[in-house]
Amino acid sequence: MTEQTETATETAIPPLPVEEPPVPPVAKSSRRVLWAVARWTAAVLVCGGLGAGTAFGITSMERTDVPGLATESDGRWEYPKLSLPALPADAPRPFTEGNVGEIHHADLRKLLLPAPAGATPDPKLNGGWATVDQYLAEYRPEDRTELKDALTESALRHIASRGWTMPDGTTTRIHLLRFNSVAFAEAYKDDAVRAGSVDGPLLGVEGIKMESEFASMVRVPYTALYTFVEAPQNADQTRWAYIQAGDTLALVTQTRKGEALKVPFQQTVTLQNQLLG
Repeated sequence: MTEQTETATETAIPPLPVEEPPVPPVAKSSRRVLWAVARWTAAVLVCGGLGAGTAFGITSMERTDVPGLATESDGRWEYPKLSLPALPADAPRPFTEGNVGEIHHADLRKLLLPAPAGATPDPKLNGGWATVDQYLAEYRPEDRTELKDALTESALRHIASRGWTMPDGTTTRIHLLRFNSVAFAEAYKDDAVRAGSVDGPLLGVEGIKMESEFASMVRVPYTALYTFVEAPQNADQTRWAYIQAGDTLALVTQTRKGEALKVPFQQTVTLQNQLLG
């Protein structure tokens, strides 16, 4: 009986499993790889090759809750949290069906980009209504009469303006011009951009170079962007941009002693474009 029991017991023991090479733990490393890819992808989208990737970061977010994208380490300014202003009852957004004239029904002053942290506001361009002469002060005296006539022919409704100076000496001025419809805005835009691309007609600008690469990177639906930089660089340098968005045309300028830095300019233009788009 003992031999039979031992034999039965030995027979009942299953063979040892064949050992296979251990599988490397991939989950943790995969998470690290995916996280690294995500971080680098985010860096590319936010910074971009020219520091203009703020457009990508904003366009993917809710239009009513646009962050200021403050990152001091890469040269950007600390803007406050942005939001689109409320519309009058039953008023459509500018690029919605039925709004043929692409009219911005919101208060134009509330569509102005606010000044970033640390800025000293310009008391003459304080975010309120501005005069035609205040806007035309951006141009050389010999060009103002022609542009003023073009404004009269283009049915200008009003202008809202804001300016500020940063601690590094960069001076920013933003003018929003609203017309009766997109057709009038485009007509004046052609005059202004043409004037702004011949021999540098902005006051104090001595040369001009168009920065079409940056303009092509800021993809805000239904808007057009034209960006320029003063070249060659002199004692100070100016960068400027026109944003045409429906019935509204924006002029954004930045001037700084030495070099007008690319990153804060592109950030400022992109955020203002987002508020109008």
